[in-house]
Parts: sequence; structure tokens; C-alpha cells
Amino acid sequence: MSEVGQAPALAPEEAAAAAVIPDALNATDALNATAKFVATPEGTALAYGSLVLMALVPIFFGALRSVACSKSKELGDQGYDSGYRNASDMPETITSRDAARFPIIASCTLFGLYLFFKVFSQEYINLLLSVYFFALGVLALSHTMSPLLARVLPASLPIKQYQLLFTQGTGEAKEEIINYEFDTNNLVCLVASGVVGVWYVLKKHWIANNLFGLAFALNGVELLHLNNVSTGCILLGGLFVYDVFWVFGTNVMVTVARSFEAPIKLVFPQDLLEKGLSANNFAMLGLGDIVIPGIFIALLLRFDVSLKKNSRTYFYSSFLAYIFGLGLTIFVMHTFKHAQPALLYLVPACVGFPVVVALFKGEVTEMFRYEEASPEEALAKDDSSESEKKDQ
Repeated sequence: MSEVGQAPALAPEEAAAAAVIPDALNATDALNATAKFVATPEGTALAYGSLVLMALVPIFFGALRSVACSKSKELGDQGYDSGYRNASDMPETITSRDAARFPIIASCTLFGLYLFFKVFSQEYINLLLSVYFFALGVLALSHTMSPLLARVLPASLPIKQYQLLFTQGTGEAKEEIINYEFDTNNLVCLVASGVVGVWYVLKKHWIANNLFGLAFALNGVELLHLNNVSTGCILLGGLFVYDVFWVFGTNVMVTVARSFEAPIKLVFPQDLLEKGLSANNFAMLGLGDIVIPGIFIALLLRFDVSLKKNSRTYFYSSFLAYIFGLGLTIFVMHTFKHAQPALLYLVPACVGFPVVVALFKGEVTEMFRYEEASPEEALAKDDSSESEKKDQ
């Protein structure tokens, strides 16, 4: 998953590639039960219902947090004082050029991994990936937990501030390499996340996997921002074609999904009722099926906020569309007993429903004219305002 949260910020192109990796790796196709296992109707319903619920949680809360993140971006440097103190906490803006590159980057990543698994030992590759995603998962989960812990801790508890500063050069030529601010709350979250990380590395338990997966998805929805609706349509349209091709046209995606061991999918056992927490016959949903539609839904929530009508019409319509599309994916997969590219159903639903609502409300023009500034533009605007104040 993307290096978000408290990890170093990515360039838009890198963020775009990272956001698609979960989709490429585990199959937007992969709502799929373990072979040779016949699940009971109750177990199937519980597994799929849980997957749908787990998919909705990061989209809903990630979208809400993206609004606060966007406001911090608009405030420039002042935004860091309200919970976004570090550059790594600020969103990455996906432009139309980034969106057009998404399917190409994702396809290259997917096919490259396919070749890696064909040439090299699967065991060693997954060992390296476990270490990599351990570090990312700890940071993502820590970033997710931090606001929750801040609300739970008593106000009387002293919170100490820390700063990690690493510079290069001296005098006027001094350049900041790392300038990271954190507090006691962040340290507690980091330790708790580290415990979950060790649990995942040692046991590969499905609950630990899901904790990391949910953190990745929520951070992705929060911190990956589309700059306008047109960019969102380009992104989702390109990945619609990408998903259908790699699932129905080749066996590459399914092969990589089955070989790749990393917390980039949500899983839930279909034999939980029979085996309890030691169950091991899973249905799964790739994080790409959550993050990609989720960042579009989050954009529509920010568009709702920009209208200043105290209404969340477009957010709720796209959110309900996502539920419909994911439910349709599960129904078709279950009916035809074949892995499905979820974006085949999610993209038309998540784009079509809000556009139809906009047509009825006569706000199509406003929807497609809505534009978000990049962090660089927001900071430049803030610097310009400061200069004007000094001149006055």
C-alpha cells in the first residue's frame, strides 16, 4: 500500500503507483474462497457481510478525515498546527496526467511481480515483502490510531512534544533532510502498532492482516486526493479496462494474488463458525477495490462541503452506489463461481449514480468545474497572502 500517514511523502506519480499496488496484487478480482472447501450458507453470508462492512468503514471515515486534511492543505503551513504538523501527513494530489498513467504503472507492476514469482523463490520474496509491509503497516496503523487515542486519553495527562531534525550543510547552505514532529501520543500508538506488526510477522493471523489492511485503506482514502471529478473519471475508467483485462484476459492477476503474502487484502474466514479464530478458508477483497473508489467518494464529499448547502447528497449517493456495486460483484461471483473484477461493477455505479443525481439537481457543470489546489499551490497561495499583508 501507499507510504502514507507518517511515512515520507510521495511524489504524485509514486503515490498513484502505490495506491494501485493493492489492486494489482490481490485482485480486485479476488472475492474468492479457498479451493476444495464448501462453505455453509451461514459461513458464506457471514464472510461476505463482514468484508462489505470492513470495506465501508475506511471509505466512510477516510472520506471524513480527507475533509479535515484538505482544509489543512488550504491553510498551508498553519494546517500543521491542527494535527497535520509534518509534510508526510499532507495529502498527495492526483492530477489527470497521474490518472492516465495509473493503468500502465499498475500493469507493469503486476506483470513484473508475476515474472518475479516465476523466476525467484516465492518464500524469499514474501520474506522481503513481510519486512517491508511490517514497517509500512506500523506507520499506517499508528497514524490511524493517533486521533482516536488523543480523544481517549485524559486531558490531565501531560503530552510532551518531540522533534527529530536531520540537516545537511552549515550556515545559509543548511538543508533539512528530516524534520519530523511527534508527541507522547504518537509514541504510544507506535508501540501498540509495533505489537500488531510483530503478531502479523510471526503468525500471519488474519485479524492482524485486517488491522493493517484497514489502516492502509483508510490512509489511502484520506491522503490520496483527486484534484477534480474529471480526473476521477479518467482514473476509474482506465482501471476499469485494466481490471477486466487482467482478470478475464490472463491468469496473471489471480496467480500473483495467490502467491503474494502481504496485508494488502481484507480476508474473512468462511469456516469461522466451525473452527473459530483458527479458521483458514478465506474469502478476500483486494484493497484496490476499496481505495480506488474510496478516493473518488471522498472527492465528492469535499465537493459537497464546497457547495456550503449543509448537504451530503453526492457523498451518500456514491456511498450507496459502492454498496450496490460491491453487492453485485459478490452476487455474480457467487452465481458463476468465478473470480470477478470488482471495478467492472463498482466504476459504473460510483460514477453513474452521482452524475444522475447532478443531472436531476442541475449541478453537473458545478460538479465538473470543482477543482482542488495541490499542496504546492496552497502553500504558494498562503505565501502570497502573507506577502500582501506585509506590504500593507
